[in-house]
Amino acid sequence: MNYWTQSAENIYVAAHRGWCAKYPENTMEAIRAAGELGVDQIEVDIRVTRDGELVLIHDDTVDRTTNGTGRVCDYTFEELRKLDAGYRFGRGEHAGAIIPTLDELMEYASALPAMTLDLELKVYPSEGNEELAYSVCDRVIAKVEEYGFADRVVLNSFSALLHEYILKKYGDRYLQHVYFPERHNHGATISPYSYAYCVCMFGDNYGMASPEEFAKMRESGVRTWAGAGVRDAEGVDMAIKCGAELITCNNPDVILSLLRQRGRHA
Repeated sequence: MNYWTQSAENIYVAAHRGWCAKYPENTMEAIRAAGELGVDQIEVDIRVTRDGELVLIHDDTVDRTTNGTGRVCDYTFEELRKLDAGYRFGRGEHAGAIIPTLDELMEYASALPAMTLDLELKVYPSEGNEELAYSVCDRVIAKVEEYGFADRVVLNSFSALLHEYILKKYGDRYLQHVYFPERHNHGATISPYSYAYCVCMFGDNYGMASPEEFAKMRESGVRTWAGAGVRDAEGVDMAIKCGAELITCNNPDVILSLLRQRGRHA
């Protein structure tokens, strides 16, 4: 199956951390709600607990998104699951949401065979942390293989060192998602655009680069995507003008509707 049929005429919609404008980010509630909308992709962030469980959470601490405090890597999985990941949404229907595992995401996605996944690696190979970062990367890839998802996943990180590790160890087996401008690819020793499948085109127009920069990147053979700064009709129209082939967004209900109104989503 060809999962990657996005184009300027059929713009994919990726739910950033799930449907995070309405549900607690990186929770199964947000992920399932986005899936029920019919998004083309779910984007999540992956970290590791003290005892080695791969979990979905963006920040290196739990402070912003839960009722806990401290670093994710200092919690055991059992301790992390006791936190309320819906805490910041008040005491309503999302109270008691838990931080999910990568396995839980994969199990859910297995029932939606057309959905793609964007897996962002958040454990970086900073000095003294290289062994852990590369181990987590390998374990994420092992999960991708375990679930048979190699053809429907892009691997994403702000660490170019992780991308280069994947390239050197696995070749072109996995699609890689990098960033523009190049300064966002921290630690690069080779151009990330020489091996990337797609690039998130950051810039000043609704979080996007200019149409000219999009065009230049496409000419180099890299697929061009718009980031989560797109929230409304003006942002969608700018993405269309730039020739974006995918929009990552916090409010996929709105973005899907706007694209369909414009005949840009199947």
